[in-house]
Amino acid sequence: MSEPATSSNPGIPGLLRAATAVYVRAAPLAVALRMIAALVTGLAPVVAAWLTKLLLDRLTGRPGPSLWSCALAIAAVTAAGATVQHVGAYADREIARRVTLFTQSQVFAAVTRLPGLAEIEDPGFQNRLRLAQQSAQNGPQLLAGSLLGIAQTALVVSGFTVTLIAMSPLLAVLVLASAGPILWAQLALSRRRAEVTVRTVPAVRRQIFYSTLLTDTRAAKEIRLFGLGGFLRGRMLSELTAVQAGDRAVDRATLRADGSLSLLTAVVSGVALLSTVARIRTGHGSVGDLSILIAALSAVQGGLAGIVAQLGTVNQMLILFGHYAGLTRTAAPEVAASASASVPVPVPEPLKDRIELRDVWFRYHDDHDWILRGVDLTIGKGQAVALVGLNGAGKSTLVKLLCRLYEPTRGSITWDGVDIRDLDINSLRTRLCAVFQDFMSYDLTAAENIAVGDLAAAGDESALRRAAETAGAADLIDGLPQGLQTMLSRMFSGADGDRGVTLSGGQWQRIAIARAVLRTEADLMILDEPSSGLDARAELEIHQSLARLRTGRSSLLISHRLNTVRTADWIVVLADGAIREQGSHETLMAADGEYAELFRIQSEGYQLAT
Repeated sequence: MSEPATSSNPGIPGLLRAATAVYVRAAPLAVALRMIAALVTGLAPVVAAWLTKLLLDRLTGRPGPSLWSCALAIAAVTAAGATVQHVGAYADREIARRVTLFTQSQVFAAVTRLPGLAEIEDPGFQNRLRLAQQSAQNGPQLLAGSLLGIAQTALVVSGFTVTLIAMSPLLAVLVLASAGPILWAQLALSRRRAEVTVRTVPAVRRQIFYSTLLTDTRAAKEIRLFGLGGFLRGRMLSELTAVQAGDRAVDRATLRADGSLSLLTAVVSGVALLSTVARIRTGHGSVGDLSILIAALSAVQGGLAGIVAQLGTVNQMLILFGHYAGLTRTAAPEVAASASASVPVPVPEPLKDRIELRDVWFRYHDDHDWILRGVDLTIGKGQAVALVGLNGAGKSTLVKLLCRLYEPTRGSITWDGVDIRDLDINSLRTRLCAVFQDFMSYDLTAAENIAVGDLAAAGDESALRRAAETAGAADLIDGLPQGLQTMLSRMFSGADGDRGVTLSGGQWQRIAIARAVLRTEADLMILDEPSSGLDARAELEIHQSLARLRTGRSSLLISHRLNTVRTADWIVVLADGAIREQGSHETLMAADGEYAELFRIQSEGYQLAT
C-alpha cells in the first residue's frame, strides 16, 4: 500500500498527513461536527443491538430492565442515530464546498507562481495538472470521509466482535480471517484503478479539447465551412471510448473479485448460523443470543467489507493526491536560479543605460534544434530597435527571453549591467509593456480588456480612455452599446444582462495595443507585429501614435512590414537564430544585403504593373 518516502515522494503516510491537514484547515468546525456525528453513528447500532437483546430476554422471562425502559431506550438511541446522520450529511456537504474552494485556490496559486512558460507548454505538466485538479476537487473529503467512515465502522465492528468472541472465539477468528482476502483484493484493485486514471489522462484531455472545440465560437466558422463536425465528434468519441475501456476493464475485475469474496462471506455466515442454532436447540443459548448473532454477523461482515472498500478508496485517492501535493509544492523550476545574487533585487528605475544580450543561445529542449545562436544585441536607453526576419528566425523567442518567460540556455541578458536573473521577476515585468503577436481576446468588458495591461489603473476611466485614444480605439469604444462597460463576448452577458458584442481582428488589435500603452511608466516597450490586423490607414495612424509614445523610452519593434521599421534608430536582421545584419535603414540599404533584398521585394508588391 505504501512506497518508500523520498524528498520528492513523501510516501503514503506523508500524503495521508497532507490530505488530513487540507481537510481540517479548510473546514475545522464542520470537521469537528462530522467527527461527533461519526462517533454517535458508530456507537448507536451496538447500543441498540444490546438493548434489543435485553428486551427479547425480558420478553422470554429472563431477568433484566423493565420492558418499557428497554423500549424507550431503543427508541431514543434510534432517534439519536437517525438525527445525527442528517447532521453528518450536512457537515459532509459543507466540508466538500470548503475543501473545493481551498484546493482550487491552492492549485491555481501554484499555477500562477510559475513565472515562465516551460511548464505550461509541457504536455506532461498538463497531465499532472489535470490529475491534481481531479484529486483536489474531491480527494481530501473522500479521503477524510473514508477515514471517518473507517473509524465509525470500526466502532460497530469492535462492539460486535466482542459479542462474537463471547459467544464463540473460533467463530470470531473465522469471520475476521475472511476479511484478509477481501483486503488484498481491494488494495490491488485500487492500485489498478489509480494506474488507469493516470494512464488515461491524456485521452481525457484530448476528449475535453475536442468537445470544447466543437462549441468554440472562434472555430465555428471553419468547422461548418469545412464540414469538420463529424470528424471532430468522431475524435472526441474515440478518446472517450478509450477512457471508458480502461474503466470497464477494472470494473470487470472488481465484479469477479467481489462476487468470489461475497460467496466466501456467505459460507462463513452459514456456518456461524448453523452452529448457533444447534447450540440453542441443545439448551446452550437463548433467542436473544440468536438475534444478536444475526446482528453481529451482519455488522461485522458488512463493516469489515466496508472498511476494506474504504481502505481501497484511501489507497487510490492517496496515489492521485500525490499529484496535487506535488503541484502545490512547485517552485518554478523552469526559471533558473539567479546568476550571482542570493536574493532577487528590485529593478532600478528608470533604465539608465541599456539592455544587452550577450552571446545568447536558446532551445526549447535538449533534443530540439537551436532557436537562437549566439545573439549579441544592445537596446540603449530611449533607443528604438527594430527586429526583422523571416518566419521562424527566432524573433518571438527573443521577446520571450526579454520577458523572462524562458531563460537563455547559454549567455546572459543584462539590465544596466545586471543579469536579469538576479532581478526580482515581478519588479522586472513592471518595467515592460508588450503587444504580443498572439495577443489574447478576453471574454471581459472593454474596460477590463484594456485594464489587464495595468490593473492598478482598472478604476481610472480617464487613463483607460487615454490608452484607447493612443491605440486608435477611441471611436471603437464610443461606438459600443455600453462604452467601456460593454462585454466583448457573446458567450456571456454584461452586468445589466445585455448581450455582448464581438470585434473584428483589427479591432481586437487596437484593444491589445491600448492594453500595452496603458503601462505608461514602462522602460521597454515590446511591439511584436502590432499592426498585423490593421488596414493601411489604421496601420499608419497606429505607428504614428506608437512613434510618439516611444519617444524617451526604449522599444523593440518586430514587424514583417519593413516600411514600418525604417524610422527605427537601429535595425537588426535575424536569420536562423543569428544576427546577419544590423544598422540604420540607410546603412542596410547601401549594404545591399538581405534587408535590402527583403525591402525591395515588399516595395515591388506595392508598385503598379506598367
